Amino acid sequence: MIQLNTLLVDDEYSAIEGLRIRLEAFPEIKVIGSAASVDEAIKLLNNNDVDLIFLDIEMPTKSGFELIKYFQPENCPAVIFVTAFHQHAVKAFEVRALDYLLKPVKLARLSEAIDRVTKMEKFHRKNELIAVQQALADDLASEVAIPTHSEYKFEHENLVIQDAKNPIQIIPFKDILWIDAAGDYMCVHTPAETHVMRARLKELEKNTLPDDFLRIHKSTIVNLSHIKQLNPLRNSEYTAVLQSGKTLKVSRTYSKNLKSLFKH
Repeated sequence: MIQLNTLLVDDEYSAIEGLRIRLEAFPEIKVIGSAASVDEAIKLLNNNDVDLIFLDIEMPTKSGFELIKYFQPENCPAVIFVTAFHQHAVKAFEVRALDYLLKPVKLARLSEAIDRVTKMEKFHRKNELIAVQQALADDLASEVAIPTHSEYKFEHENLVIQDAKNPIQIIPFKDILWIDAAGDYMCVHTPAETHVMRARLKELEKNTLPDDFLRIHKSTIVNLSHIKQLNPLRNSEYTAVLQSGKTLKVSRTYSKNLKSLFKH
């Protein structure tokens, strides 16, 4: 079994020790050291081959994001943020973090995060793990570059919902049945529940949702993978029947595009 050389960075001793104890349950993780600040972490990075960093964000003097800026393409480890504050999640994923864990870290979530890293290891081998985030430094400088080597790309598989009052909600795109608009808010429907987020449908459609989501009404986007059949109505309108039995109206404006997809 390949072991990942792992560094823990947190200004709270109890947080480091608690995480270290939890990581003992994972033989693929080899904790080679810990640091209470960004400067300490940099010294360890200069003297050790580090594959993975569990990184706190809010620390005295320099934040965890300052450590991200230190990384170069040739020595960039995988990064999993561990923090007590949910409001940094979006920025964390913008700098290509593999995961974002909230304190106190639950063992199940820790297992999920490590599984993502080990799956990347399986497909790319240890000496290629650095290449997973090869464009990270350029991304931070230009906010344009996007890494293309990663087996797992968080923002390509999940919708992240956050606001100032509630915990972060992470919803896999594959679980979303449809999304409909209610003013400046979106209702995101899954088999289990409906989530509410502040956004505009047009922006979600353009910048966030993957290609298997399609607008079928001025206020509705559907996940094509959940459509079971289309039933014609008058005036070139349709109803889309989902696998769950839910029916959604397909307006005339969008029906032609939807029909063309089901012909192939």
